[in-house]
Amino acid sequence: MSYNLSIEEENKEIAKRYKDLLKGAYQSFTDADKKEIRKAFDIALEAHKDQRRKTGEPYIFHPIAVAKIVAYEIGLDTTSIVAALLHDVVEDTDYTLEDIERLFGENVARIVNGLTKISHLKKDQDASVQAENFRKMLLTLNDDVRVILIKIADRLHNMQTMDAMPPDKQLKISSETLYIYAPLAHRLGLYNIKSELENLGLKYTEPDVYKDISNRITQSTEEHKKYIESFSNILKSTLDNEGFEYTIKGRRKSIYSIRKKMLSQGVSYDEIYDKFAIRIIYKSTIKKEKFDAWKIYSIVTDHFRPNPIRLRDWISQPKSTGYESLHITVMGPMGRWVEVQIRSERMDEIAEKGYAAHYKYKNKNEGETGLDDWLNKIKDSLENPNSNAVDFVEDFKLNLYSKEIFVFTPNGDLKALPKNATALDFAFSIHTQVGMNCRGAKVNGKLKPISHQLKSGDQVEIITAKSQKPNVGWLDFVVTARARTRIKNALNEDQKKIAEEGKEILTRKLRHLKINLTEKVVNELVVFFKLKTSLDLFYRMGNGSIDNNQLKEFISSRNSSIVNFFKNRIKRSKSVADTIDKNEVVDNYDSLVFGKEEEHLDYKMSQCCNPIPGDKVFGFITINDGIKVHKKDCPNAISLQANYAYRIINAKWIDSTKQEFRAIIKIHGVDHQGMANEITKVISTNMNINIHNLNISSSDGVFEGKITVSVKNKTQLQKISDSIKKIEGVDKVERIYKL
Repeated sequence: MSYNLSIEEENKEIAKRYKDLLKGAYQSFTDADKKEIRKAFDIALEAHKDQRRKTGEPYIFHPIAVAKIVAYEIGLDTTSIVAALLHDVVEDTDYTLEDIERLFGENVARIVNGLTKISHLKKDQDASVQAENFRKMLLTLNDDVRVILIKIADRLHNMQTMDAMPPDKQLKISSETLYIYAPLAHRLGLYNIKSELENLGLKYTEPDVYKDISNRITQSTEEHKKYIESFSNILKSTLDNEGFEYTIKGRRKSIYSIRKKMLSQGVSYDEIYDKFAIRIIYKSTIKKEKFDAWKIYSIVTDHFRPNPIRLRDWISQPKSTGYESLHITVMGPMGRWVEVQIRSERMDEIAEKGYAAHYKYKNKNEGETGLDDWLNKIKDSLENPNSNAVDFVEDFKLNLYSKEIFVFTPNGDLKALPKNATALDFAFSIHTQVGMNCRGAKVNGKLKPISHQLKSGDQVEIITAKSQKPNVGWLDFVVTARARTRIKNALNEDQKKIAEEGKEILTRKLRHLKINLTEKVVNELVVFFKLKTSLDLFYRMGNGSIDNNQLKEFISSRNSSIVNFFKNRIKRSKSVADTIDKNEVVDNYDSLVFGKEEEHLDYKMSQCCNPIPGDKVFGFITINDGIKVHKKDCPNAISLQANYAYRIINAKWIDSTKQEFRAIIKIHGVDHQGMANEITKVISTNMNINIHNLNISSSDGVFEGKITVSVKNKTQLQKISDSIKKIEGVDKVERIYKL
């Protein structure tokens, strides 16, 4: 649709839209509020007067629309409306942040600054830089959550008016919306906005699918309307007799969620039966609303047979977004299952508008705990600003859409955790140190490993040990961003310590070979051992992955006739090495392991998805061709897992230099007092190694012992053996394979 208003018509339209903003706001404004909003509007109008949108419309249409979403759909305060009107002023015009602070105060300036920081990042970039941008955006939560809320409103309006953009831009912006903004809106309890963002995202990423479902919904609207009427008529007389004031309305499933269900269940549009739900919204007081909800539940189930396994009670235990509602699925008219949502007007408002409505109903003396809890969870994810940005966004997303379980502490306190959370996640949710030292858990009184998945209603007591330390394996089963961040930080610290020792060892060994450890030599070594960073090199020296023979190979290659070849490689690689963060240890995926025991087995790569090292994969045991490795998102994965589950074997890529394995050492010698203590001291103090099992028996002055330890490689095992041999009285040390 082309834009062709005259200047006069345009001015009338701007005035009309401004009035709509004030009229449609969620809150009523004082005269002072109106004055402040008017001042912001006038400045935005003047600042953007020469700007046009891609559609040809005056640019001011956009800030007014964003402010209207903020005011009406999210229900925020005057400060937010003012910031929304001014959100592009510093970015696109001559106004500075100092001007905004002078005119509107520190709060508005801080929010506009947060929004400007985000806008600076809207360039076409690759995935890792894009992830970095998202992380910076989320870091603004530490300043003010309203920054994110206004950014969501800004994104919603851009999505609503994207028709004039070129297709590649539409695809990029829509993918970004589905990737981060819709999950954010969901987590903030903005369900209406979340649905609209998802629908618009689908409209541009899969236009044909969107159009098809949209047309089908339009065709069935009349049928749905009749069905809701017949359902309502059955309930009306009983609800009226009980004196309820209520409305019954239908809520259609969004186009995006219909599409998602079609894909996940492999069904057609016609095979989805719950395309809409029926919502009963009743008037009540805060004191009576729970009682009324269950009373209405009882009326509905008197008339329609409920499905007992489809009851969702978010009234007794609201979601962490503040969402409260009672959901039941009943056999409605014409033998069709239909979901019924029962909620008070207050609950409905919170469900539609999220936290802003939450504040309206909260006692002024109460803490705003729901939002604070959520913000604290976000801040946990942000605590490691040096982490890999792609990992960070993935960890963050884990917590956005996750379904929740509720578990009890030993004192009976309730903790909300994501579905599939383990005892270790629970330990980290209590306190970082409890997580770090977590050795096991008592779940409902029974001893369980730290990897045990918790269920709603479990009572969990954590067992700790001071000697316990995080290891790489923990990252395989924790699901909360808090736990992942803390474990990664601890492992990085550990790696840095080992790397420091490794640097000293390397310096000493090279000096012995008449070579000084300069930056040039470090770069040559990094290239020679096919590593990514200097820290990676020092770490492998520290844990014994690089031995003397390998160093000698490096020296001879350095002095050989192909030295020029290596010089060229160094020149090419040095610029790459310089761009990588010196503190980042990069996983060098070089080995594929299978099953719980992480065994090394023979395998072939499947041709249908061509996995590469580092991909998430699984093994499939074929009849004639041994184990074939497929990517987890391989086009054939779903059918293989559905039809041949018994032939699927877990598989994962590892960095073999970081993998720990268990080894059993047998010791023999002449006994003396404190022998066991000396052995354990040598292993744990000097080697920084975990002892899993120690069994020493003595007879007639001679002792024999067996020790099970975790080591990273054979070099490390050899070092342990050599150190034990030096203990007075030890005669023989050997590795055995059975206890």
